Amino acid sequence: MPALVDTNILVYRFDPRFPDKQRIAHDLLRDGIANGDVALAHQTIVELIAAVTRPLGDGCPLLDWPDATREVEELLLQFDVLYPTEQIIRLALRGRATYQLSWCDAHMWAYAEHHGFERLLSEDFQHGRTYGSVTVVNPFA
Repeated sequence: MPALVDTNILVYRFDPRFPDKQRIAHDLLRDGIANGDVALAHQTIVELIAAVTRPLGDGCPLLDWPDATREVEELLLQFDVLYPTEQIIRLALRGRATYQLSWCDAHMWAYAEHHGFERLLSEDFQHGRTYGSVTVVNPFA
């Protein structure tokens, strides 16, 4: 079943502090590549590079800039990446108002809704809840 992947799934792929989530994220993305049924939004790429290059509590990021750049280049080759349109932004505005989502979550939902994805894989939304025609699945639940 086709799904859109939220940023947190990608971040866990590189985060050894959460080994169970890292394994799940790795397997989910590997299977998504093999099956061709997972896509990424442009927003996810932007948020990923910011998250993995930001210093953590010990002052070190999950990835240094060259490694983060290389990983993003790989993602661009391996996944379909969806880009924003006026319709997606308008839908996100309506989704924000209707579902009381944060702006970033509303924007992610709008990508899924606009492109007809039945599932949004994320831990940032309520697991199992349906927003419009998109059901949120928390793969870590």
